[in-house]
Amino acid sequence: MGSTPASRTSLRSERSVERRLPRRSAKREGGRERPKNQRSELRLGKPAAKWMRFFYVYILQSEVASETFYVGFTEDLQARLKTHNSGQVFHTAKFRPWRIKTAIAFTDRQRAIEFERYLKSASGRAFAKKRL
Repeated sequence: MGSTPASRTSLRSERSVERRLPRRSAKREGGRERPKNQRSELRLGKPAAKWMRFFYVYILQSEVASETFYVGFTEDLQARLKTHNSGQVFHTAKFRPWRIKTAIAFTDRQRAIEFERYLKSASGRAFAKKRL
């Protein structure tokens, strides 16, 4: 009338095997296999993909007058620092040379511009002084 415990466990194990999804394998599906050390994420030290574009909000600190800062926005951070240090920017020519204190990269241009505008406000300056 009743079944033995051994038959129950074998029935359960058969059902659990039926419920399991098969593992995907690149070899079985005919696709090419990726090396184990290669990952799809962006790795540090490697250039970003060509389609990835960054917009930078930066804070410069004067090396002559260390209490003087400048907040700006650019797409090419190193080239922009060179223009500041060469004296081509009227507002920063007097306190050069400059060094980058903080640089924040954005993928959205509008958000970068809004953050730069915020950092130039009174509360943004207080935020930068305390946090950045």
